[in-house]
Amino acid sequence: MNDPRLLKLDPADNVLVAIQTLEAGDTVTVAGQPVPVSLRLTLGHKLAARSIRAGEKIIKYRVPIGSATRDIAAGEHVHVHNLKSDYLPTYTHDRSHTYSPRHDHH
Repeated sequence: MNDPRLLKLDPADNVLVAIQTLEAGDTVTVAGQPVPVSLRLTLGHKLAARSIRAGEKIIKYRVPIGSATRDIAAGEHVHVHNLKSDYLPTYTHDRSHTYSPRHDHH
């Protein structure tokens, strides 16, 4: 049984999605076990639905979204510190570039 504040989008997923903000110090239930939340997590953040081994694919909505860069414990936050995107060459956003619409003159 999982905490009602966490949503498993598909039975094949190995992550749960926060459907409300979880505060550091809260306890959530993951696979029937209480797990402390170590930092504030807002809507949409992922937690491991079970233990995930280093190199294993992270599955969300039945789609592999990346690979675990280290072992991840059940209930642990899954994000850029332990997940490498399978789609982007890097998983950090370069903020030095800003969007500037191109103006074409006809």
